[in-house]
Amino acid sequence: MEGSLGTLELLDARRFQIAVKRLADALSYGSDRSPFLGSGIEYVQSRPYAPGDPVRSIDWRVTARTGRHHVKEYEAQKRLPVYLVLDTSASMAVSSIARTKYAAAVHLAGGIGLACLERASPVGVIGAGERRLRIEPSLSKGQVLEWLLLLRTFRYDESTRLGARLLELAPRLGQRSLLIVLSDLHDQGALKALRQLAQRHDVAVLQLQDPAERRLKGAGLMRAREAETGRVLWTHGRRRHLDQEAREAELRGAGIDHLLLATERPYVHPVRHFLRARGLVGKVAR
Repeated sequence: MEGSLGTLELLDARRFQIAVKRLADALSYGSDRSPFLGSGIEYVQSRPYAPGDPVRSIDWRVTARTGRHHVKEYEAQKRLPVYLVLDTSASMAVSSIARTKYAAAVHLAGGIGLACLERASPVGVIGAGERRLRIEPSLSKGQVLEWLLLLRTFRYDESTRLGARLLELAPRLGQRSLLIVLSDLHDQGALKALRQLAQRHDVAVLQLQDPAERRLKGAGLMRAREAETGRVLWTHGRRRHLDQEAREAELRGAGIDHLLLATERPYVHPVRHFLRARGLVGKVAR
C-alpha cells in the first residue's frame, strides 16, 4: 500500500464476507436465553389452554398448581436501534503487527451488525474520522454489506473526529439507542462526548490496542509522532499507562461498558462474553 490511501487486502471480498458471517454466528451462538440477541418477546401472563395453542407454550408450573393446562402469553418487545461508531482515523491503520486496529474494528463491526439483524435489531454505522459516513439503522443485510465494502478503504492521513461525531449525533437521536464505539480512543475530546451520550442512551466502547502501545508502559521519556497530524511530541511510558487507567475509570464512572482488546490476541470469545454478560445488543426500549 503506497501513499495516503490504503485498502484492507487481508481477504478478497467474498472471503471477507465469509469471515464476517462466521464472526456473527460466533457472537450469536448460545445466546437465545440471553438479553444479548434475545428472543424478542416478554412474558405477560398465563391463561387457560385453548385448542390450537402450541404445546411448547404450556406453563407447566401453573398447570401443576391449578390442575388445568395453562399457556404463557408474551408481548413483542421494541428493539433499540444500534449505532456502530467506527474510528476511521490514521492511528487505527498504523500497526506493529499484520492485523491493524482498523482491520479488527471493521471485522467486529460487520460481525456485530449481522448478529443484530439475526435478532431483528436495526443497525447503522457512523464514521468517526474526517470522511462523512452516516448510515441510519435498518434491518437490511444488503446495507450492512454495503457499508462494510465502503469501510475496506481507509486513509493514512485521516484525522480523528470521534468526539465531534458523537456530539453531532446526540441531538439527532430521537429515541433511546445503543451506541457501540470501536476506537483506540486517541481523541481526547471523546470522553466528554461519551459521558454526555451515556446520560440518555446505552453506550459501550470496544477499545482496540496495538501491542506496541501496551509495551510503552515500561518505557521512559520518548519522542513520538501523531499518526493523524504528524505533530511531534514528547511523552513518558508511565504517563500513558496512567492515562489509560484514568480513562477506564472515567468510563466506568459514567456507566459506560468498556472492553480493551489487544489486536494480537483472539478477540471473538472476549467480545461475545462482553456483549452477552451486559445484554447490550437487542436491548429493549422500556
